[in-house]
Amino acid sequence: MSVPAAPLDAPPGQPRKAATAAWIGSALEYYDFFIYGSAAALIFPEVFFDESDPATATLLSLATFGVAYAARPVGALFLGHFGDKVGRKKIMVFTLILMGLSTFLIGCLPTRDQVGTLAPVLLVLCRILQGISAAGEQASANSMSLEHAPPDKRGFFTSFTLSGTQGGQLLATLVFIPVAAMPEDQLLAWGWRIPFWMSIAVAVVGYVIRRTLQETPTFTQQAATEGVAKMPLAVLMREHWADVLRVVAAALVASVSTIFTVWALAYATSDAVGMDRTSMLWVGALANLVALGAIPLWATLSDRIGRRPVFLIGAAGSGVMMFLYLWAISTGSYPLVLVLGIVTFGVVYSAANGVWPSFYGEMFSTRVRLSGMAIGTQIGFAIAGFAVTFAAQIAGPDGDDWLSVALFTAALCVPPVIAALTARETHKIPTDQLGERTDQKSPDILTPSGV
Repeated sequence: MSVPAAPLDAPPGQPRKAATAAWIGSALEYYDFFIYGSAAALIFPEVFFDESDPATATLLSLATFGVAYAARPVGALFLGHFGDKVGRKKIMVFTLILMGLSTFLIGCLPTRDQVGTLAPVLLVLCRILQGISAAGEQASANSMSLEHAPPDKRGFFTSFTLSGTQGGQLLATLVFIPVAAMPEDQLLAWGWRIPFWMSIAVAVVGYVIRRTLQETPTFTQQAATEGVAKMPLAVLMREHWADVLRVVAAALVASVSTIFTVWALAYATSDAVGMDRTSMLWVGALANLVALGAIPLWATLSDRIGRRPVFLIGAAGSGVMMFLYLWAISTGSYPLVLVLGIVTFGVVYSAANGVWPSFYGEMFSTRVRLSGMAIGTQIGFAIAGFAVTFAAQIAGPDGDDWLSVALFTAALCVPPVIAALTARETHKIPTDQLGERTDQKSPDILTPSGV
């Protein structure tokens, strides 16, 4: 039989500190991730793929954006395994350092004019390191904030991870606005490097906060009583395989973010529409600013009425709103694009985005939570990452078939809806009882002395 659980009270101030650490780390991860997305849409076709025709160069550049998503499942297997064995804190520190270093190196890369085909090869390698880092970042930060949070406020506290994501995306956009406005020759020569170099400052701040954070009460108790799993993946696949598949399907909702952030930006600034680069970056900035307020509100609502209904609003609503947003871009009307962009991404998508950290995390027990979240989300995110590349192909040779892209995005919102409808409601279950299937001790668990 399992050892009776002791009270799992986090030390004073730790829930807030964990949420802050999750916010800053996620802000750095996604500042780095989204400056790459902006550069892939606006800069890299000319810097790293300039010998190709413009349409092919853009397609190749957007494909490198998806490469990091392909690396994510591999990183999830590795980092999820160790996160459930050695703790959440060590993985959070590791991913922060790896992301900061790989992003800084992108800013130092030679261009294709300087070293030929070696330039895009080095770019892809750095992008893979970014993907591996991101694979463990959100899962470890979500696990840390969820396991430190008061039971009746898990939705609110875990939402700080996604608020950090939006904050990082907002920061990335604000940094890119003056950079994109530089004279073309200066922008392509050296200006594009500045946002990548600036990531070091955020990495230092995040490291200082994370290194002083305590391990979570539930993981500490698991290690001290029943012990941690020798092979977390074996336990995960045996006891939670259905939940892993459910998270994979639900995570496809991230396609809305990648289409909105990367493909729609490239489409709006293409010759087919001809909207101003800086103006479109402001759409993303304001949408993310609104999301910073909307995410904790949706998460707080999920603490009251449940995770499933809030997630369904975001997933189904986003599929519908992308038709309106892409149509608005096709009209070339900036006021219309601005309003619908804010509603689509800042309000509606924030419902799913704000609740998924608690929704997914509560499906798993402490001993496999980081593995389950990392593997499930990163497989789904990998598909979502390449949605940009598929959208570029679906849009046709002129890149202006927005209706097909909207239909494609809506289709990717169907699996998340099905996943949510089949999921258990968990918002009222005590933290130490989440994801438990049996009272029998698993043979894959180490004794406390083996920790």
